[in-house]
Amino acid sequence: MAVDREAIARVEVFRRRGECRIWLRRGLAPEEELNWQTMLGEEFPGLDIRLETLVPEEGEGYLGWEGEILKELAARLGPGSRAWLAGARLERSGENSWHLFLPGKLSVEVLRRLGCSAVLAGILEEELGQEVAVEIKTDEEYCRELSRASRELQEEHLQKICRPVEGPAPEGSPGEGAEDEDGGVLLGHRIRGPERALVDIQDEERQVVVRGEVLNFSSRQLKSGRLLVTLDITDRTDSITVKAFVTEGPLREKFLQPGQWVRVRGDVQYDLYSQELVLLARDMETAEPLCRQDLEPVKRVELHLHTKMSAMDGVAEVEEVVRCAARWQHGAVAITDHGVLQAFPVAAEAGRRYGVKIIYGLEGYLFDDDGSPDQQKPYHIVILVKDREGLLNLYRLVSASHLQFFYRKPRIPRRLLQQHRQGLLLGTACEAGELIRSYLSGADEERLAEIAAFYDYLEIQPLANNEFLIREGKVPDRRALEEMNRRIVALGKKLGKPVVATGDVHFVEPEDAIFRQILLHGQGYEDEIQAPLYYRTTEEMLGEFAYLGEETAREVVIENPRLLASQVEDLKPIPDEFYPPEIPGAEEQLTEIVLRRAREWYGDPLPPEVEARLDKELKAIIRHGFAVLYLIAHKLVKKSNEDGYLVGSRGSVGSSLVATMAGITEVNPLPPHYRCPSCRYTEFVRDGTAYCGADLPDKGCPRCGEKLVKDGHDIPFEVFLGFKGDKVPDIDLNFSGEYQAQAHRYAEEMFGRDHVFRAGTIATIAERTAYGFVQKYLEEHNLKLRQAEVNRLVRGCTGVKRTTGQHPGGLMVVPRGTDIHLFTPLQHPADDQSSTVITTHFDYEALSERLVKLDLLGHDDPTVIKVLEDLTGVPAREIPLDEMKTMSLFSSVEALGVRPEDIGTQVGTLGIPEFGTRFVRQMLEETRPRTFAELVRISGFSHGTDVWLNNARDLIRSGTARLSEAISTRDDIMNYLLQRKVPPDVAFRVMEDVRKGKGVKKEYEDILLSAGVPEWFIQSCKKITYLFPKAHAVAYVMMAFRIAYYKVYHPEAFYAAFFSVRAEEFDADIICQGLERVQEEIKALERKGNEASARDKNFLAILEVAREMFCRGITLKRVDLARSHAVRFLTAPGQLLPPLASLAGVGRSAAEAIDRARREKPFTSVEDLQRRSRINRSVLEVLERHGCLAGLPATDQLALF
Repeated sequence: MAVDREAIARVEVFRRRGECRIWLRRGLAPEEELNWQTMLGEEFPGLDIRLETLVPEEGEGYLGWEGEILKELAARLGPGSRAWLAGARLERSGENSWHLFLPGKLSVEVLRRLGCSAVLAGILEEELGQEVAVEIKTDEEYCRELSRASRELQEEHLQKICRPVEGPAPEGSPGEGAEDEDGGVLLGHRIRGPERALVDIQDEERQVVVRGEVLNFSSRQLKSGRLLVTLDITDRTDSITVKAFVTEGPLREKFLQPGQWVRVRGDVQYDLYSQELVLLARDMETAEPLCRQDLEPVKRVELHLHTKMSAMDGVAEVEEVVRCAARWQHGAVAITDHGVLQAFPVAAEAGRRYGVKIIYGLEGYLFDDDGSPDQQKPYHIVILVKDREGLLNLYRLVSASHLQFFYRKPRIPRRLLQQHRQGLLLGTACEAGELIRSYLSGADEERLAEIAAFYDYLEIQPLANNEFLIREGKVPDRRALEEMNRRIVALGKKLGKPVVATGDVHFVEPEDAIFRQILLHGQGYEDEIQAPLYYRTTEEMLGEFAYLGEETAREVVIENPRLLASQVEDLKPIPDEFYPPEIPGAEEQLTEIVLRRAREWYGDPLPPEVEARLDKELKAIIRHGFAVLYLIAHKLVKKSNEDGYLVGSRGSVGSSLVATMAGITEVNPLPPHYRCPSCRYTEFVRDGTAYCGADLPDKGCPRCGEKLVKDGHDIPFEVFLGFKGDKVPDIDLNFSGEYQAQAHRYAEEMFGRDHVFRAGTIATIAERTAYGFVQKYLEEHNLKLRQAEVNRLVRGCTGVKRTTGQHPGGLMVVPRGTDIHLFTPLQHPADDQSSTVITTHFDYEALSERLVKLDLLGHDDPTVIKVLEDLTGVPAREIPLDEMKTMSLFSSVEALGVRPEDIGTQVGTLGIPEFGTRFVRQMLEETRPRTFAELVRISGFSHGTDVWLNNARDLIRSGTARLSEAISTRDDIMNYLLQRKVPPDVAFRVMEDVRKGKGVKKEYEDILLSAGVPEWFIQSCKKITYLFPKAHAVAYVMMAFRIAYYKVYHPEAFYAAFFSVRAEEFDADIICQGLERVQEEIKALERKGNEASARDKNFLAILEVAREMFCRGITLKRVDLARSHAVRFLTAPGQLLPPLASLAGVGRSAAEAIDRARREKPFTSVEDLQRRSRINRSVLEVLERHGCLAGLPATDQLALF
């Protein structure tokens, strides 16, 4: 009898018990059961085949995005296929390729016969918007384990392993959501019974109770209505994934946050989907953390602590350190990173939030400047700040150490420290400090006293911190370490200097030592015993120094550190106030500029809508001191425009009508409207017929008959400056990449070079890099951990500082007469001493509310526009944004005169910024936009995170929402909610929460529902993790549409501009051979699939544009030594002439050298070319191979014979 696949729910294999369990939706006839017993017995001999009748919950076997793909695959393959997908694992193996791993060879064979690869590829292409390749493979490791288990069972003739006997049922029936009088129950009932450490759970078990900290939490609604809740928890001995199916109760309503603690009771089972043990929760409740307590009545203060800003060394999160200090009631804690102060801003905020005084300092590198730096090994020194003067001195010392005395590390010369030690406390630091190093080298008492006299306090540390000195043979044993600390204590008493016990903290909890071990291992350090450099309680620290006697121990652990802490004032590392540069009369100048432009456009008096908007904005801008920022931006844009380059706006600046009237942005945030350029007639359109002015029908002025200008994109001002108008504006401008350096110089001219600095950045270990560190450590130590524990280790290593850098276009401006060190030290990016660039030491985001930050970025779009204007004579600003043939490019290729099959795409946006990638072209093919407003929405969808895929796309496909309704930008939320009469402050706060990925708070959700906001809108908000500003999208689309116009009406100029500006990998030697060769190259690169390099992918995009160009009848001539431009493509009717630099191997420098030489006089020979241009032999060979040297004699000598 044939097997009825529809009867199968899922297949599970329990490797450790040697059991294969098949879950059925109904009972099987005896013959069917025998068929299955025979099949599985032959596939995996020796396994106990168990058939169970149970209808599983829809979606139980599939989790996350990959799981949804597998569920869709099962649905498309037809009834019964789901059983063969049990234990399947979908993994991306490259950018355009995926592997589907299956646990058994039989499953692979069956699914291949069903055409699984093609079906899955189709699903992935729909989801990702790009072509993919899928390969079905057997999970070899899984099969080896099964086979090994089978052999062992056969050879040893073991009895079949049955399910363990169930333990006693928990008290009461396990009703979901049941509450008792104690409260705190999230699922099921109150939990009683002993807890297990997670590290001890290594096999399937029944009814275990654990306690853990939530690492992450997610929930997903199943088709049945139940909620699948998944969370990772840790007790720091190990971690595990917990799953629960919830019908009702607190867990359905509450979103558990990372850092919360829970107790869970349930069964530990092997999960085939994740292929590891998971805990299936029956009961769950909130729990007290498993935390160390500090029960001493008088608390210590830690004076030596490193955060993640100690590059590739410290792993302590600032927030966690300060929270811990508050919990232990430590009144203060010091931050002393290696050579840097970059944790100060975050520490200040944490100290304010938790009520802990932050002692600002650093562990510096001291040297005596009476010799060459490379011949001196610097001493460690701890420097603590006492007062405001000390903070300023410390900032100056750090600037000097990075800018003047950097040698491998930022070093501080002793003489400079002496000059700036007012307001500072100097400590002797660790074993690398001057005092202990001298002690270990045998210095006598007099010399040690002389050294100690330089410092304000002496430092000792727990013996375990310095046990490596025993291993290195520098001291014989622990007693010697005790004696060393006793000598320092005695020295302190002799000199009247306080001796303090510090932990040299590098991580918060003892169990966090593994994070630092992983980091050091990843950097190539030899494995060694990790010193216990954790944050100790008062009791723990007293225990470390008990050998000194109780009185002395209390003195060094409690009294002296508290004494020093009492000398430290409460300080702020950065002032609270905003310090804009001063431009006398800025407010009046801005107001005059804005009103003049507004009256030119809208007449005098202004229409009420315009006057009200400008009045609202100007009052907020002037009241909060922001007028100077607008005036600066106005001057910069005006200068660029006068020099022939358009400037594009970024971010939300286009939300401000004042910015529009000041010429800072072309985006007009008013509602859609008409205005007459002649008589100033204005008409606002509020009937919903258009979402932006560009989409309004053409219309003549009812007063004078002049054609009306159509404008307005309906963007609220609050998106830019906040609901109260007090948010410091971040004006981002896209200058041409060719003009960016001039814009920076002009800013320096305006404010003075000594008052303009590049915005500094801090590069930290990203999650992906941390994962590589963790995997390397686990592999080389032969460790196999659960994924939840791997994720915990990755999180512990993520965020550690690697290096520093600079914002690509950010400038920080300091007012004249104000010292930059009031705000931050200075340094070179990445501590590159050969660089002439000076950046802020603090990350620019910490300073953006105190100093003016100018974002003067370099961008290709303004450069392309400049090239197109020069080639065509058509001003970009005169291009109408509703031009029909141009608009058609975003939904078809008809305007190009080609067929979709000719150019490999159904839309004509190849080479158009924002719309040329395969991902966005797929969006265009699905949505077929017909209006400018719809293009803006496409831009928003493509730039957001979790906005299109699994969100707006599904809503549009299902008909739940129209393209014009689905959320694409942050402004959509505020506008939609205001239309629904939601209170403005609530609409603004919801928008802010959603754009930052915080979802919708319960109290706001209730308000939205009561206002009639549909459920789909709220659920869409909850999925979003980042939203693009509408003003930014409008600015991008304006540039893109203009460039598309040139593509339709001036094709030669379009392709010349594209290849000149955006095609660094252009290879004239290949592309000049024509369409057939280009087609061959495209196919060859596409065959590479995942093996294609980044250059291959870039070249593929260039080839696609070249193919389109050839299909439109435009040819490409060969590079000409005499006529080709150095770097720009030249045009002629139906032709392009590529530049010298377009030959691979020539490059810009060689091309410009040739150009300079030929301007002097024509080349007379190859020898003359090489001599005057000074090009090397390889460049000469490239030119010769392409035919550029044809007809040019080898030398200038005449042949006599």
